[in-house]
Amino acid sequence: MTDSPMIQVPLDDPREQPILDKLYELRSSLLLLKQDHSTYIKSQDFLPLYDAVVEQVHLLNQIRGEKREKPNRVDRVLDDCFQLISLFFLRVGRIYEAPSVYAATSTIKRLLDHLVEATFYSAKDLESIGHTLDRIDKIVERGKDSYSPDVLKLLEARVQACRAVLSQLHNEIAKLSPQLAPVHEKLISILRCIAAANTRQQFPTAEVKDFQNQLREVEASLKEGDLSKLSAEEKKGIEWVETLLSRCLLAAEKILERKGRICEAFQARYAKLVNIRNQLEKLSLLKAWALRETDLFSYQRELDKEDEARVNGEFVDENGKPAEMYTQRTLLYLLRRSYAYIYSLIISSEPVSEALLPIYNQLQTLRKCLVEVKQSGGVSSPRELYPYTMKLTSIENMRVDGKFMVGEDIPEGQGTVNDLLAECYELMQDLRVPTEGDSSRPATSSTDSRVPAR
Repeated sequence: MTDSPMIQVPLDDPREQPILDKLYELRSSLLLLKQDHSTYIKSQDFLPLYDAVVEQVHLLNQIRGEKREKPNRVDRVLDDCFQLISLFFLRVGRIYEAPSVYAATSTIKRLLDHLVEATFYSAKDLESIGHTLDRIDKIVERGKDSYSPDVLKLLEARVQACRAVLSQLHNEIAKLSPQLAPVHEKLISILRCIAAANTRQQFPTAEVKDFQNQLREVEASLKEGDLSKLSAEEKKGIEWVETLLSRCLLAAEKILERKGRICEAFQARYAKLVNIRNQLEKLSLLKAWALRETDLFSYQRELDKEDEARVNGEFVDENGKPAEMYTQRTLLYLLRRSYAYIYSLIISSEPVSEALLPIYNQLQTLRKCLVEVKQSGGVSSPRELYPYTMKLTSIENMRVDGKFMVGEDIPEGQGTVNDLLAECYELMQDLRVPTEGDSSRPATSSTDSRVPAR
């Protein structure tokens, strides 16, 4: 694997060279482990590598002290190591342990930087990220008795960097009045829908024209409709909304004109980003069955390379010439959408090892079915519960001394899977009790009631 993206700064302190060499070695070991799909990953497979990385962090901190200079190769390779370790923690279901949050902070920082660059974003974007950072804070706090202070200090610094940008974005969107906030949200949604339509294999002309008509309705409302009658206080932030509306109208016009046609110089980059976006979209739909969190590392690094290859925020061709506006915004949409998919996949990781995911997913599906049956009025006969009983029994029979085993191993997430199994049994009992009461009453057929007594 090549070094992580960004310009590589030479080492100023030769004492860091042994650390860099060791980190290269550890990164190679982590990558080999990531690529091994022949068996399920266990904590003992990567924890020795984690301990070795932490040791290098401690040595690095002793050399650098409190000074923080521009990141060099050591920092970049160290980042790779922690990214991989974080994804390994997620892969084995240890999602509530401090090292697991490192990958999330990296993706959140990318997303926040792109929101700053885009200048247009919704309150819902910030709300989701804010909740995730709150959850990360709690996980890091719980890890203070279990993990190295060097690691915790690193994680806290990353969270603080994310919160600083998030606060900046909150301050900007707070300038918008409550009356204009729904209009702003609608325009953001339309802009993203138009951008998504622009990257489809078959260009949806009618759909884009419908969005264009919705934009004209908003424009009319701002000029002559209800929005034009707002007071000065209620119109706070109107310039932001008007600028966003102009951008949406221009985007719709350009997209209808170009219909997904990208200039030749950027065709390969476009195809690459579309492929990454499509792969991540597929993973987001099938994540319960197909996702290995460590696979996200490769996608993240490919996106980072494309992102950091931009010059002054612009995509440039082989000759250093920037792409025109339509191509710039199309490529940026694909880049940002892909980062958003990675963020969504990371925060939706389950507290179960991949070894137990098949059982966990079956129980999740079974629980969903039982809840739907209960909400629809229950069952009229115990016989209707037989299929669910058989499935639960087959899963129950997989346990050995109360544990789900994979060979001789006891995968992480036993408590979560057992709790879900118990919940399914409780739902079954809730559904069975009323039918048992009915079946205990003597049945009287209408035919018997008409038979005369002898």
